[in-house]
Amino acid sequence: MDTESAIRAESLTKTYRSGGGQVIVFDNLNLDVRRGERLAIIGESGAGKSTLLHLLGGLDKPTAGTVVYKVDSESKPKDIVGLSEQKLADFRNRQIGFVWQNPSLLPEFTALENVMMPLLIGGAEPEKAALVARERLAEVGLLARAMHRAGELSGGEQQRVVLARALVAKPQVLLADEPTGSLDFRTGEMVVAMLNDLHQKHALTSIFVTHNLFFAARCDRVLELKKGALHPASKSDLQFAGEVKDATRLDGGTYV
Repeated sequence: MDTESAIRAESLTKTYRSGGGQVIVFDNLNLDVRRGERLAIIGESGAGKSTLLHLLGGLDKPTAGTVVYKVDSESKPKDIVGLSEQKLADFRNRQIGFVWQNPSLLPEFTALENVMMPLLIGGAEPEKAALVARERLAEVGLLARAMHRAGELSGGEQQRVVLARALVAKPQVLLADEPTGSLDFRTGEMVVAMLNDLHQKHALTSIFVTHNLFFAARCDRVLELKKGALHPASKSDLQFAGEVKDATRLDGGTYV
């Protein structure tokens, strides 16, 4: 494994049984993500983007292949496919932050308690967990809303709480599946800018699955998942992919 690689998937295969047959999502797929990279993965609905992200994040196991992490230059490569469920859960908790399209906050808890949760699961003392959680909420501009429950927050605020929760354990890798998919364009722009700022500030390796080509074009590299394989997408491809009108944009403009 290259010393500059953070994640490498090799010969990744995922199949499902459906009815009396077999569905092949992808077969012998390879992916190398450089340390510090912002990678966007685009593709049509049903192409397998979310499945790929789940495999990379250790939330699902491939039918065949390996997913190897080398989160920093001094650590040894670790194939997470072969880890036990407990060791895999510990690895996810320490090394990977997740952001989903739907915020999935626990409604009975406050924003602060939701952000604290990964640290508490990892065995941190409540006082220390609360201190770090407040720092992360301050980073996303929501410290004043720390004691509000999910239902008292707007959609954009909920997604910012999710960002704080994803980063509270100081992971090396951020995986996001349609992080702006449930937001209006203007709020989505704010979340995109925040994701980029947090990526730099926390020295992350980030992989974003998205349909938002405007978002994808801001990343360091864009790959399209199509017919079970990943293909490079050039900036010109994204630029001329199509214009979408958005009435909420202040300047009345368009985005691709």
